[in-house]
Amino acid sequence: TMLGAILEVSGGAEALSSRLLRLFGERRAPLAMGLTGLIFGIPVFFDVGIFVLAPIVYAAAKRSGKSILLYAMPLLAGLSMTHAFLPPHPGPVAAAGLLKVSLGWVIVMGLAVGVPAVLAAWAYAAWIGKRVFVPVPQDMLEAAEAAKAAVAADREGTDEAPVSLATVLAVIGTPLVLILAATFSSITLSASPLRSVIEFFGNPFTALTIALLLAYYLLGVRRGWSRASLESVSTASLKPVGNILLVVGAGGIFGAVLKASGVAQALSDTFHGIGLPVIVLAYLISLVLRVAQGSATVAIVTTAGIVLPLLEGSGHSQPFLALVIMAISAGSIFASHVNDGGFWMVSKYFGISERDTLKSWTVLESVLSLAGFAVAAALSLAV
Repeated sequence: TMLGAILEVSGGAEALSSRLLRLFGERRAPLAMGLTGLIFGIPVFFDVGIFVLAPIVYAAAKRSGKSILLYAMPLLAGLSMTHAFLPPHPGPVAAAGLLKVSLGWVIVMGLAVGVPAVLAAWAYAAWIGKRVFVPVPQDMLEAAEAAKAAVAADREGTDEAPVSLATVLAVIGTPLVLILAATFSSITLSASPLRSVIEFFGNPFTALTIALLLAYYLLGVRRGWSRASLESVSTASLKPVGNILLVVGAGGIFGAVLKASGVAQALSDTFHGIGLPVIVLAYLISLVLRVAQGSATVAIVTTAGIVLPLLEGSGHSQPFLALVIMAISAGSIFASHVNDGGFWMVSKYFGISERDTLKSWTVLESVLSLAGFAVAAALSLAV
């Protein structure tokens, strides 16, 4: 995304991770990496988060002499959690559109489900990081240092100020605050001009546009960036969006075909006859699709289309429907393995063998999935 690209190029990611590392110290560096992934993962795609933050993982692992898994796995857990459970990532946004759920409730339930789940994943990351030693890949470390030197040389002689942590948090937090304000204004305020204004600014498109303009100014214009530089960064950031749109569109089309052909209704009737709660069915369907074809986004969008007939006219509340989306999202990240591009990205980018990737990354994703579903199922009993 354009927002994520500006945060990356401006040094916002480095400012965030460096401050957290200083705050938590060497002993708690894995926790700092996890929080970095959790926060920075909100506005950027999973793969971009790896590209941007991996050099910091290399540096931390090299400095400590410990396994790179100890630092990489918490980071990956944070990135994966935000990718699966929180807007503006395409999976939960598409599912919210299909099931007609307010994004504000998706954010609330995403945090309620995702935070405990990522804590469980961090616990496993700490355990596996102490038992499987993987050295820092030397070629990646050299490439990261060369890129850092090139950027420093390019900026030499400029008076560009470092990005502050407050600025980064303001840019990332603005759309979340606006969307949540719009959601709860519909509950706490009666129809009025004030509520209309809040809902306008809390519309996801409006909120993200405001955050992007804020990033342009705070991270770009105010720090001396030219219009050409901003345009260059924005244009480059649009290249990966085509693939995301293709995946979401294909998943949506597949779900629509299943619904129009009657397959979705037949599946819904079959599952309904089993007698399992809809939130359990949503998780299991998403899990099977994930393991079978690898893409989390396709699993989320397709599952949402399949369970839609079970939910239409049921009278379920918005919080409950948001928890169904969380169950779908949890299933979509179970057991990342060789048919998932993320598996190979983690393996090759951090220099982990396929066997150790299965022991670390695949199990980490499964822990995140099972913990997320457990929390979503428990919360569904109370809403």
